[in-house]
Amino acid sequence: MPSAPLPESSQLLVACLCADWCGTCRDYQPLFAQLQQDFPQAKLLWIDIEDQADLVDPVEVDNFPTLLIAAQGEALFFGTVTPHLETLRRLIQSHLNSDTPPAPHLADASALAQRLRALP
Repeated sequence: MPSAPLPESSQLLVACLCADWCGTCRDYQPLFAQLQQDFPQAKLLWIDIEDQADLVDPVEVDNFPTLLIAAQGEALFFGTVTPHLETLRRLIQSHLNSDTPPAPHLADASALAQRLRALP
């Protein structure tokens, strides 16, 4: 039985930063979207780094897919992952079931998480 959705302020944010021209990203997008049903307690966002450059800057994304996982506006994870459904599932699950502290070296990613949290 799925958990009740968390209040917006404590909801886990999972953002995939990709580009439309990237074939790997295009293949990964439906898998990423499918996980929203599995994790109603998380907010999953697909962010095109070129179409939404104003939102993403100054964060640099060099490889795809790059994931940002944050809670309460603080980045917990920011990095490139293999584009496999089970990898993403395990990564989300590990952050839902732990008290991972914010990563202090990810200030730009935390700022991005705060901007993304404001999106509908």
